[in-house]
Amino acid sequence: MIYILSRLIIYKLFYHIGFPKILPMNYTVSVTYTCNSRCKTCNIYNRKCKELSLEEYKKLSQNIGKSPYWITFSGGEPFLKRKFSSIVKLFYNNCKPKIINIPSNGIMTKKIVQEVKEICEHCKKSQIIINLSIDGIGEQHNQIRNVPDNYTKVINTYNQLKKLEYKNLSIGIHTVISKFNVDSFSSIANNLMSLKADQYITEIAEERNELITINSDISPDPIKYKSAVDFLIHRIKHLKITKKMHRITQSFRIEYYNLVKQILRDKTQVIPCYAGITSVQISPDGEVWACCIKAKSLGNLRKNNYNFKQIWTSKNFNVERKSIKNKECYCPLANASYTNMLLDFKILSRVFYRSFLKWWD
Repeated sequence: MIYILSRLIIYKLFYHIGFPKILPMNYTVSVTYTCNSRCKTCNIYNRKCKELSLEEYKKLSQNIGKSPYWITFSGGEPFLKRKFSSIVKLFYNNCKPKIINIPSNGIMTKKIVQEVKEICEHCKKSQIIINLSIDGIGEQHNQIRNVPDNYTKVINTYNQLKKLEYKNLSIGIHTVISKFNVDSFSSIANNLMSLKADQYITEIAEERNELITINSDISPDPIKYKSAVDFLIHRIKHLKITKKMHRITQSFRIEYYNLVKQILRDKTQVIPCYAGITSVQISPDGEVWACCIKAKSLGNLRKNNYNFKQIWTSKNFNVERKSIKNKECYCPLANASYTNMLLDFKILSRVFYRSFLKWWD
């Protein structure tokens, strides 16, 4: 946290005057488009590309150095990527991130558990977060994900991962709130929170270029979404949380859910977006994006000798940053929103108050 706070002023200068061009602290590295789910809220499996190899990831991780504080390894289904654990370990060796986050559909229990063991044992100084996606209870989840017995498989994976005794491992559950489950969300949340995962988080189903879901009508009705997250906020506020770090985490989640409600209502950026400044996404074939909503290539690593810094400081990125700063786009993307909130001092003050002075008000 001290590391992050010490860089906030620099990132604000970058946002307002374009200098110094400090590297981002939040990286999403999408390692594959391949997926063994066929979710109603995602069509990413239809994307095809020549994926970066282990040797190419070595060059990339060496180039970005120790700039990442947080790296999310996403997909598709990241555990389908050949030598996935080796890729994660490579980034750990060269980048030393404090947090490594891996979302998964949890279908391949044996493979996931084995690779998580390897990652935890190697990346000892990073907090490893495995977030298992569960969008409904029982058959509802199977139907949303279009995979028979998916719910049984992901619950089995959850139970197997919870048995692992690594101090640097956290197991979370993640629900995408969509038009397909918003009406039953309170029941879903109650059931999943009863599993006592290390964290329970939600995200709203969005129309993204990356997921090939533009004009797909998957987002929940804003009023129904508000009702769902208001229920979740109420549940969070009544959790008996003694650890300060957990209070901080949950406080940021409360702020995020309230932020999404405002974005859906106002249809604009509610707080400044720092995508392309504090956060970035790298596609499986080396395209560098400011965010996955637009999925707009601002440079390709292969065409630039894997020199991320060269792309990051390019004219293309400068133009995109100006567009974002001018509020020519808006979205409730969770990954970017959490780093955006770190640079909003009103939000930080509320998080501080709730976490250290009065958890429930």
